[in-house]
Amino acid sequence: MFGWFKRRRRKRVNEAVFPDEWKSLLRTRLPYVNTLSDEKQQTLFDMTQVFMAEKHFEGCGGFEINDEMCALIACQACILILNRPHDFYPTLKSILVYDTAFFVENQEYEENGMISLSTQVRAGESWTIGVVILAWEEIERGLRHKHDGYNVMIHEFAHQLDQEHHDVDGVPVLDDRAHFEQWQSIFSEHYHQLIEDVQRGRKTVMDDYGTTNPAEFFAVGSESFFEES
Repeated sequence: MFGWFKRRRRKRVNEAVFPDEWKSLLRTRLPYVNTLSDEKQQTLFDMTQVFMAEKHFEGCGGFEINDEMCALIACQACILILNRPHDFYPTLKSILVYDTAFFVENQEYEENGMISLSTQVRAGESWTIGVVILAWEEIERGLRHKHDGYNVMIHEFAHQLDQEHHDVDGVPVLDDRAHFEQWQSIFSEHYHQLIEDVQRGRKTVMDDYGTTNPAEFFAVGSESFFEES
């Protein structure tokens, strides 16, 4: 019954007109939208509309966001799930947007048992409690340079996919359990190949940040797929 109400609610959302100016904006600023068929584009626009209706968008630190900004973010999130079964990132509730990169404090345990504090600058974060945080300045940077492999929105929403089963390990929820073994085999091979290439100073398509851990490899690989393929 709950699923029926959800489908009905989403159908009503899509009965509203998706503004032509938003379509133009997405086609202009997200070049891979134009590579889709008309049917797939309409599906993506419908998904974007539902995502915007169901998720909470909020500007932080006095930063004001508008519908066009929300549409750009929502479309980037939806492009990742366009051709796979999905429920619009069911654990994701809020997208928080800062004007510029933000500072976070990290705690690290040292070998002697002491705790050290460090402050880091972040362009985005994905939390397992249903929150994605983005810096609009970094979003604009990625949109200006469309084929540089850098896209903070794709990166953080890839982390959300990874976090859906609570194990942040570079393995999203797959359609068939039988696919996990194949995924792990191919994923592990290319992850370790990237590590070796970076260590040997070889030129790589993916940014070397992908060597940090399997979760970052998945997120950076997602960026590269959409930005450089």
